[in-house]
Amino acid sequence: MIPGRASRTALRVAYSRAAHQLLDAPPRLLADPVGVPILGPGAPQRIRARAQRFASLPARILRSFLLARSRLAEDTLADMHSHGVRQYVLLGAGLDTFAYRNPWPAALAVFEVDHPATQQWKRSLLAQAAIAVPSSLHFVPLDFERESLATQLHAAAFRRDAPACFAWLGVSMYLSRAAVSDTLHFIAGLPPGSAVVFDYATPPADMSPVARLWYRARLLQLAASGEPWLSFYRPAELATELETLGFTQREDLGPEELNRRYFATRSDGLRCAGPLRLVCARTPLTAL
Repeated sequence: MIPGRASRTALRVAYSRAAHQLLDAPPRLLADPVGVPILGPGAPQRIRARAQRFASLPARILRSFLLARSRLAEDTLADMHSHGVRQYVLLGAGLDTFAYRNPWPAALAVFEVDHPATQQWKRSLLAQAAIAVPSSLHFVPLDFERESLATQLHAAAFRRDAPACFAWLGVSMYLSRAAVSDTLHFIAGLPPGSAVVFDYATPPADMSPVARLWYRARLLQLAASGEPWLSFYRPAELATELETLGFTQREDLGPEELNRRYFATRSDGLRCAGPLRLVCARTPLTAL
């Protein structure tokens, strides 16, 4: 990310999620009544004018993964909330809208953690769209590479003596491995019953020769835009690290597993493919 500039990636993600609300066949994999309004006046017209682009295979593959990762995070949160978890932390929140459609506003504190420039930009979009900021939401400015997550959350009234659910979507690949490990270590050190849902990128070398060419070209584009990918993991090595940290329950989902779970019966051609995977990792649950 270029210092002082809001994330372009966050805007692309928001438009992909909004396109699902307007263009894809029902049922919605993720129902999001705030996803279009947050993009400002004229967003529906802009999205429909680009309907052909959103219908392209690369756009549908990207949209499918973005939807699947948010759905997995919110499904995990719902399960954890039923077991008494009352804190939800969005690391690298971008333009995520959960906090503004939180079904448990009186019983779930939401913490949006993000780079200060992106957070300021989001708050301006919320104001322009007249989307109210609920009292259950806490904004937490953070530069993952330079500041302490624990310190910044503490300043925002996060309770380190209570378990929490973390959604860490579209972030790990932009960080150094040291920063990724530090964040996972912090989450693992919280009270039992905490969890994190996050996505990660597998190495280009693990892809077929043709797919590898596309992947490397995409990585060059990201680097040229000022948002390079820095970290890549293989599922087995990541599983070892998570187990060492104390995440005893782990689910690692690649494109095939995500397609079976979320897209098998859809008629709009949404499906996952490519180098990105999703993990749900939990520490042992105890009675709360």
